[in-house]
Amino acid sequence: MYKLLSAMFLIGSSVSALAETIEIEMLTKNDAGDRMVFSEELVRAEVGDVIRFLPTDRSHNAQSVKGALPDGQKSFRGKQNKAVEYLVTETGLTAVICAPHQTMGMVALIVVGNDLSNAQQVLDARLRGKGKDKIKALIEQAQATQP
Repeated sequence: MYKLLSAMFLIGSSVSALAETIEIEMLTKNDAGDRMVFSEELVRAEVGDVIRFLPTDRSHNAQSVKGALPDGQKSFRGKQNKAVEYLVTETGLTAVICAPHQTMGMVALIVVGNDLSNAQQVLDARLRGKGKDKIKALIEQAQATQP
């Protein structure tokens, strides 16, 4: 019994040891001159990873979009000018927006486990302005660069 518990503990601790923390900055302007962007717009992650959104510039937040995440994945909503962490628990796509600037195209797409099965669900979710067009382009980019 003790050997079984020890083995289970070792397996569990090795999974969490592989998890990464991915930091994404919320920017008013990046080095290329693009305005209202996340430092990474197409983010590849695995279950167990933590994605930390950092308010490098003021007046931004990061939040998931209702209906644009995998089944079973908890939504998140960061406050303006505050860091927020998103624990990845399910494979699939998650759309992320900066609420004040999504119409200007401030969105990101998280791809977990190379699972694109909920792409249509993300496309059908309520995204506005340039954010909707950019999410579509990011899904196309994820499909074209699938490992």
